[in-house]
Amino acid sequence: MNRLRQLKALGQSPWLDDLHRDLLERDLPRLMREDGICGLTSNPAILAKAVLEHPGYRRRIERLPPDHDSGLARYEALMQEDFRLAADRLRPVYEESGRLDGYVSLEIDPALAHDADGSVREARRWWQRLERPNVMIKIPATDAGLVAIRRLLAEGINVNATLIFSPRRYSQVAMAWQAGIAERVSAGLPVDNVASVASFFVSRIETLADHLLTKKAATEPAAADLKGRIALAAARATYRAFRRHLATSAWERLIIDGAIVQRPLWASTSTKNPDYPDTKYVDALIAPLTVTTLPLATLDAFRDHGHPAPRLESACTENDDTLERLADMGIDFAAMADRLEAEGLAKFQAAWDQLRKALESG
Repeated sequence: MNRLRQLKALGQSPWLDDLHRDLLERDLPRLMREDGICGLTSNPAILAKAVLEHPGYRRRIERLPPDHDSGLARYEALMQEDFRLAADRLRPVYEESGRLDGYVSLEIDPALAHDADGSVREARRWWQRLERPNVMIKIPATDAGLVAIRRLLAEGINVNATLIFSPRRYSQVAMAWQAGIAERVSAGLPVDNVASVASFFVSRIETLADHLLTKKAATEPAAADLKGRIALAAARATYRAFRRHLATSAWERLIIDGAIVQRPLWASTSTKNPDYPDTKYVDALIAPLTVTTLPLATLDAFRDHGHPAPRLESACTENDDTLERLADMGIDFAAMADRLEAEGLAKFQAAWDQLRKALESG
Protein backbone atom coordinates (compact mmCIF):
# COMPACT_ATOMS: atom_id res chain seq x y z
CA MET A 1 0.00 0.00 0.00
CA ASN A 2 1.07 3.58 -0.67
CA ARG A 3 2.83 4.82 2.50
CA LEU A 4 0.66 7.92 2.65
CA ARG A 5 -2.48 5.82 2.42
CA GLN A 6 -1.18 3.75 5.32
CA LEU A 7 -1.36 6.87 7.50
CA LYS A 8 -5.13 6.95 6.98
CA ALA A 9 -5.34 3.25 7.84
CA LEU A 10 -3.53 4.09 11.10
CA GLY A 11 -6.09 6.77 11.98
CA GLN A 12 -4.12 9.83 10.87
CA SER A 13 -5.32 12.21 8.16
CA PRO A 14 -2.68 13.50 5.70
CA TRP A 15 -3.35 17.07 4.58
CA LEU A 16 -1.24 18.98 2.08
CA ASP A 17 0.39 22.19 3.27
CA ASP A 18 0.20 24.10 0.01
CA LEU A 19 -2.33 25.91 -2.12
CA HIS A 20 -2.22 27.57 -5.52
CA ARG A 21 -4.37 27.44 -8.63
CA ASP A 22 -2.11 25.10 -10.65
CA LEU A 23 -2.11 22.60 -7.79
CA LEU A 24 -5.88 22.73 -7.44
CA GLU A 25 -6.48 22.20 -11.13
CA ARG A 26 -3.68 19.79 -12.00
CA ASP A 27 -2.23 17.97 -8.98
CA LEU A 28 -4.83 17.82 -6.23
CA PRO A 29 -7.16 15.26 -7.86
CA ARG A 30 -4.21 12.89 -8.31
CA LEU A 31 -2.92 13.44 -4.77
CA MET A 32 -6.39 12.72 -3.39
CA ARG A 33 -6.84 9.63 -5.54
CA GLU A 34 -3.39 8.08 -5.20
CA ASP A 35 -2.09 9.34 -1.85
CA GLY A 36 -5.28 9.83 0.13
CA ILE A 37 -4.69 13.55 0.69
CA CYS A 38 -7.85 14.69 2.45
CA GLY A 39 -7.32 18.35 3.34
CA LEU A 40 -5.39 21.52 2.52
CA THR A 41 -3.77 24.18 4.67
CA SER A 42 -2.16 27.45 3.75
CA ASN A 43 -0.69 30.56 5.34
CA PRO A 44 0.40 34.03 4.21
CA ALA A 45 3.91 32.82 3.33
CA ILE A 46 2.54 30.03 1.11
CA LEU A 47 0.05 32.37 -0.56
CA ALA A 48 2.68 35.04 -1.17
CA LYS A 49 5.00 32.48 -2.78
CA ALA A 50 2.17 31.19 -4.97
CA VAL A 51 0.96 34.57 -6.21
CA LEU A 52 4.46 35.97 -6.76
CA GLU A 53 5.94 32.91 -8.47
CA HIS A 54 3.12 31.37 -10.51
CA PRO A 55 2.57 33.27 -13.78
CA GLY A 56 -1.07 32.23 -13.96
CA TYR A 57 -1.88 34.68 -11.16
CA ARG A 58 -0.59 37.59 -13.22
CA ARG A 59 -2.98 36.68 -16.03
CA ARG A 60 -5.87 36.38 -13.57
CA ILE A 61 -5.06 39.79 -12.07
CA GLU A 62 -5.15 41.35 -15.53
CA ARG A 63 -8.67 39.97 -16.04
CA LEU A 64 -10.08 41.38 -12.78
CA PRO A 65 -12.75 44.11 -13.09
CA PRO A 66 -11.51 47.72 -13.04
CA ASP A 67 -12.90 48.34 -9.55
CA HIS A 68 -10.34 45.85 -8.15
CA ASP A 69 -7.74 48.60 -8.06
CA SER A 70 -6.16 47.94 -4.65
CA GLY A 71 -3.89 45.17 -3.44
CA LEU A 72 -6.48 44.11 -0.88
CA ALA A 73 -9.30 43.89 -3.44
CA ARG A 74 -7.12 41.88 -5.81
CA TYR A 75 -5.98 39.56 -3.03
CA GLU A 76 -9.51 38.91 -1.85
CA ALA A 77 -10.81 38.23 -5.35
CA LEU A 78 -8.02 35.73 -6.05
CA MET A 79 -8.36 33.99 -2.70
CA GLN A 80 -12.12 33.76 -2.94
CA GLU A 81 -11.79 31.91 -6.24
CA ASP A 82 -9.00 29.61 -5.04
CA PHE A 83 -10.46 28.70 -1.67
CA ARG A 84 -13.90 28.07 -3.09
CA LEU A 85 -12.36 25.82 -5.75
CA ALA A 86 -10.30 24.02 -3.10
CA ALA A 87 -13.39 23.46 -0.95
CA ASP A 88 -15.32 22.16 -3.94
CA ARG A 89 -12.51 19.75 -4.86
CA LEU A 90 -12.49 18.45 -1.28
CA ARG A 91 -16.26 18.37 -0.79
CA PRO A 92 -16.61 14.62 -1.62
CA VAL A 93 -14.06 13.82 1.11
CA TYR A 94 -15.95 16.04 3.53
CA GLU A 95 -19.18 14.16 2.83
CA GLU A 96 -17.68 10.66 2.78
CA SER A 97 -15.71 11.17 6.01
CA GLY A 98 -18.76 12.36 7.94
CA ARG A 99 -17.30 15.93 8.09
CA LEU A 100 -14.06 14.74 9.71
CA ASP A 101 -11.84 15.63 6.72
CA GLY A 102 -12.10 17.49 3.44
CA TYR A 103 -11.27 20.97 4.79
CA VAL A 104 -9.26 23.85 3.42
CA SER A 105 -7.89 26.43 5.87
CA LEU A 106 -7.67 30.15 5.18
CA GLU A 107 -5.68 32.54 7.37
CA ILE A 108 -6.98 36.01 8.14
CA ASP A 109 -4.84 39.14 8.39
CA PRO A 110 -2.02 38.44 10.92
CA ALA A 111 -2.32 42.03 12.15
CA LEU A 112 -5.50 40.92 13.98
CA ALA A 113 -3.72 38.26 16.05
CA HIS A 114 -4.01 40.29 19.26
CA ASP A 115 -7.49 41.66 18.53
CA ALA A 116 -10.25 39.23 19.50
CA ASP A 117 -13.14 41.37 18.22
CA GLY A 118 -11.35 42.13 14.97
CA SER A 119 -10.50 38.47 14.43
CA VAL A 120 -14.12 37.45 14.96
CA ARG A 121 -15.39 40.09 12.53
CA GLU A 122 -12.86 39.13 9.86
CA ALA A 123 -13.48 35.40 10.30
CA ARG A 124 -17.23 35.96 9.97
CA ARG A 125 -16.69 38.03 6.84
CA TRP A 126 -14.60 35.34 5.13
CA TRP A 127 -16.92 32.56 6.29
CA GLN A 128 -19.86 34.35 4.68
CA ARG A 129 -17.85 35.27 1.60
CA LEU A 130 -16.62 31.73 0.87
CA GLU A 131 -20.00 30.08 1.53
CA ARG A 132 -18.60 26.58 1.93
CA PRO A 133 -19.16 24.29 4.95
CA ASN A 134 -15.72 22.68 4.58
CA VAL A 135 -13.66 25.85 5.05
CA MET A 136 -11.71 26.43 8.27
CA ILE A 137 -10.69 29.92 9.36
CA LYS A 138 -7.19 29.99 10.84
CA ILE A 139 -6.88 31.94 14.09
CA PRO A 140 -3.48 32.28 15.79
CA ALA A 141 -3.67 30.88 19.33
CA THR A 142 -2.63 34.07 21.09
CA ASP A 143 -4.36 35.18 24.29
CA ALA A 144 -6.79 37.19 22.17
CA GLY A 145 -7.03 34.33 19.69
CA LEU A 146 -8.29 32.00 22.40
CA VAL A 147 -11.23 34.31 22.97
CA ALA A 148 -11.93 34.51 19.24
CA ILE A 149 -11.68 30.72 18.82
CA ARG A 150 -14.30 30.11 21.51
CA ARG A 151 -16.66 32.73 20.09
CA LEU A 152 -16.34 31.54 16.50
CA LEU A 153 -16.95 27.90 17.40
CA ALA A 154 -19.99 28.93 19.42
CA GLU A 155 -21.26 30.68 16.27
CA GLY A 156 -20.76 27.52 14.22
CA ILE A 157 -17.69 28.66 12.27
CA ASN A 158 -14.98 26.05 11.69
CA VAL A 159 -11.62 27.02 13.20
CA ASN A 160 -8.03 25.97 12.67
CA ALA A 161 -6.26 27.21 15.82
CA THR A 162 -2.75 27.86 14.57
CA LEU A 163 0.76 28.79 15.73
CA ILE A 164 0.69 26.55 18.82
CA PHE A 165 4.17 25.93 20.25
CA SER A 166 3.63 24.40 23.69
CA PRO A 167 1.52 21.76 25.46
CA ARG A 168 0.22 24.48 27.76
CA ARG A 169 -1.06 26.59 24.88
CA TYR A 170 -2.55 23.49 23.26
CA SER A 171 -4.57 22.79 26.43
CA GLN A 172 -5.84 26.38 26.42
CA VAL A 173 -6.99 25.87 22.82
CA ALA A 174 -8.66 22.59 23.77
CA MET A 175 -10.54 24.33 26.57
CA ALA A 176 -11.61 27.11 24.18
CA TRP A 177 -12.99 24.41 21.87
CA GLN A 178 -14.80 22.78 24.78
CA ALA A 179 -16.32 26.09 25.90
CA GLY A 180 -17.43 27.10 22.41
CA ILE A 181 -19.02 23.76 21.58
CA ALA A 182 -20.65 23.48 25.02
CA GLU A 183 -22.18 26.93 24.46
CA ARG A 184 -23.82 25.66 21.27
CA VAL A 185 -25.14 22.58 23.05
CA SER A 186 -26.61 24.74 25.81
CA ALA A 187 -28.30 26.90 23.19
CA GLY A 188 -29.82 23.85 21.51
CA LEU A 189 -27.75 24.37 18.35
CA PRO A 190 -26.22 21.53 16.30
CA VAL A 191 -22.58 20.64 16.88
CA ASP A 192 -22.13 17.86 14.34
CA ASN A 193 -21.35 20.43 11.66
CA VAL A 194 -18.67 22.45 13.49
CA ALA A 195 -15.08 21.28 13.03
CA SER A 196 -11.76 22.41 14.47
CA VAL A 197 -8.12 21.38 14.60
CA ALA A 198 -5.30 22.55 16.87
CA SER A 199 -2.15 23.16 14.80
CA PHE A 200 1.05 22.45 16.72
CA PHE A 201 4.21 23.66 14.91
CA VAL A 202 6.98 21.10 15.28
CA SER A 203 10.20 21.83 13.41
CA ARG A 204 10.30 25.51 14.33
CA ILE A 205 10.66 24.41 17.96
CA GLU A 206 13.66 22.26 17.01
CA THR A 207 15.41 25.06 15.17
CA LEU A 208 15.25 27.41 18.14
CA ALA A 209 16.01 24.70 20.71
CA ASP A 210 19.05 23.48 18.80
CA HIS A 211 20.33 27.06 18.56
CA LEU A 212 19.99 27.59 22.30
CA LEU A 213 21.46 24.17 23.13
CA THR A 214 24.47 24.79 20.90
CA LYS A 215 25.19 27.99 22.80
CA LYS A 216 24.64 26.23 26.14
CA ALA A 217 26.95 23.35 25.15
CA ALA A 218 29.91 25.75 25.13
CA THR A 219 29.79 25.72 28.94
CA GLU A 220 27.70 22.58 29.59
CA PRO A 221 28.66 19.82 27.13
CA ALA A 222 25.70 17.67 28.21
CA ALA A 223 23.38 20.16 26.49
CA ALA A 224 24.43 18.75 23.13
CA ASP A 225 22.71 15.46 24.01
CA LEU A 226 19.31 17.20 23.86
CA LYS A 227 19.74 18.57 20.33
CA GLY A 228 17.17 17.18 17.93
CA ARG A 229 14.94 15.94 20.75
CA ILE A 230 12.97 18.92 22.04
CA ALA A 231 10.31 19.27 19.33
CA LEU A 232 9.20 15.66 19.51
CA ALA A 233 9.18 15.74 23.31
CA ALA A 234 6.88 18.78 23.19
CA ALA A 235 4.65 17.11 20.60
CA ARG A 236 4.41 13.96 22.74
CA ALA A 237 3.44 16.07 25.75
CA THR A 238 0.79 17.76 23.61
CA TYR A 239 -0.63 14.44 22.47
CA ARG A 240 -0.74 13.20 26.07
CA ALA A 241 -2.69 16.36 26.96
CA PHE A 242 -5.09 15.66 24.09
CA ARG A 243 -5.71 12.11 25.35
CA ARG A 244 -6.37 13.46 28.85
CA HIS A 245 -8.92 15.95 27.52
CA LEU A 246 -10.52 13.24 25.42
CA ALA A 247 -11.02 11.07 28.50
CA THR A 248 -12.78 13.75 30.55
CA SER A 249 -16.49 13.58 31.21
CA ALA A 250 -16.93 17.04 29.63
CA TRP A 251 -15.53 15.87 26.29
CA GLU A 252 -17.39 12.58 26.49
CA ARG A 253 -20.67 14.47 26.89
CA LEU A 254 -19.91 16.70 23.93
CA ILE A 255 -19.10 13.67 21.77
CA ILE A 256 -22.38 12.06 22.82
CA ASP A 257 -24.09 15.29 21.76
CA GLY A 258 -22.53 14.84 18.31
CA ALA A 259 -19.45 17.04 18.51
CA ILE A 260 -16.60 16.49 16.05
CA VAL A 261 -13.53 16.16 18.27
CA GLN A 262 -10.92 18.87 17.83
CA ARG A 263 -7.87 16.92 16.67
CA PRO A 264 -4.20 17.86 17.08
CA LEU A 265 -2.67 18.81 13.75
CA TRP A 266 1.10 18.49 13.30
CA ALA A 267 2.27 21.52 11.33
CA SER A 268 5.75 22.58 10.21
CA THR A 269 6.69 18.95 9.57
CA SER A 270 9.51 19.62 7.11
CA THR A 271 12.93 19.28 8.69
CA LYS A 272 14.94 22.48 8.63
CA ASN A 273 18.24 20.80 9.60
CA PRO A 274 19.65 18.71 6.71
CA ASP A 275 21.38 16.47 9.25
CA TYR A 276 17.97 15.13 10.34
CA PRO A 277 15.91 12.62 8.34
CA ASP A 278 13.51 14.40 6.01
CA THR A 279 10.55 12.41 7.37
CA LYS A 280 11.53 12.75 11.03
CA TYR A 281 8.46 14.70 12.14
CA VAL A 282 6.05 12.57 10.15
CA ASP A 283 7.40 9.16 11.15
CA ALA A 284 7.45 9.94 14.87
CA LEU A 285 4.01 11.55 15.18
CA ILE A 286 1.67 8.95 13.70
CA ALA A 287 -1.33 8.32 15.93
CA PRO A 288 -5.11 7.96 15.70
CA LEU A 289 -7.25 11.10 15.81
CA THR A 290 -4.49 13.34 14.50
CA VAL A 291 -3.77 15.24 11.30
CA THR A 292 -0.34 15.66 9.71
CA THR A 293 0.23 18.49 7.24
CA LEU A 294 2.89 17.90 4.63
CA PRO A 295 4.58 20.35 2.28
CA LEU A 296 4.90 18.78 -1.16
CA ALA A 297 8.60 17.89 -0.73
CA THR A 298 7.92 16.17 2.60
CA LEU A 299 4.92 14.38 1.10
CA ASP A 300 7.08 13.07 -1.75
CA ALA A 301 9.78 11.99 0.70
CA PHE A 302 7.34 10.10 2.91
CA ARG A 303 5.74 8.40 -0.07
CA ASP A 304 9.21 7.28 -1.15
CA HIS A 305 10.83 6.18 2.11
CA GLY A 306 8.63 7.00 5.12
CA HIS A 307 8.01 4.50 7.90
CA PRO A 308 4.28 4.32 8.67
CA ALA A 309 3.65 2.79 12.08
CA PRO A 310 1.65 3.91 15.16
CA ARG A 311 4.65 5.17 17.12
CA LEU A 312 3.25 8.13 19.00
CA GLU A 313 0.90 6.34 21.39
CA SER A 314 3.56 3.84 22.48
CA ALA A 315 6.15 6.62 22.84
CA CYS A 316 3.75 8.52 25.09
CA THR A 317 3.66 5.62 27.56
CA GLU A 318 7.43 5.79 28.13
CA ASN A 319 9.10 7.93 30.78
CA ASP A 320 10.23 11.13 29.09
CA ASP A 321 12.17 13.72 31.04
CA THR A 322 13.44 15.63 27.99
CA LEU A 323 11.66 18.91 28.77
CA GLU A 324 12.67 18.65 32.43
CA ARG A 325 16.30 18.23 31.38
CA LEU A 326 15.95 21.28 29.15
CA ALA A 327 14.78 23.27 32.17
CA ASP A 328 17.70 21.92 34.19
CA MET A 329 19.98 23.43 31.54
CA GLY A 330 18.47 26.81 32.32
CA ILE A 331 16.47 27.02 29.10
CA ASP A 332 12.90 28.22 29.66
CA PHE A 333 10.56 26.35 27.30
CA ALA A 334 7.67 28.73 28.01
CA ALA A 335 9.85 31.65 26.95
CA MET A 336 10.80 29.72 23.83
CA ALA A 337 7.13 29.22 22.97
CA ASP A 338 6.39 32.93 23.43
CA ARG A 339 9.32 33.83 21.18
CA LEU A 340 8.24 31.36 18.50
CA GLU A 341 4.70 32.72 18.54
CA ALA A 342 5.96 36.27 18.07
CA GLU A 343 8.38 35.22 15.34
CA GLY A 344 5.68 33.19 13.56
CA LEU A 345 3.32 36.16 13.53
CA ALA A 346 6.09 38.46 12.30
CA LYS A 347 6.94 36.05 9.47
CA PHE A 348 3.31 35.84 8.38
CA GLN A 349 2.88 39.61 8.62
CA ALA A 350 5.96 40.18 6.45
CA ALA A 351 4.63 37.75 3.83
CA TRP A 352 1.20 39.38 3.99
CA ASP A 353 2.72 42.85 3.50
CA GLN A 354 4.90 41.61 0.64
CA LEU A 355 1.91 40.12 -1.12
CA ARG A 356 -0.28 43.19 -0.66
CA LYS A 357 2.52 45.46 -1.92
CA ALA A 358 3.07 43.30 -5.01
CA LEU A 359 -0.64 43.29 -5.79
CA GLU A 360 -0.85 47.06 -5.37
CA SER A 361 1.54 47.45 -8.29
CA GLY A 362 -0.78 45.37 -10.47
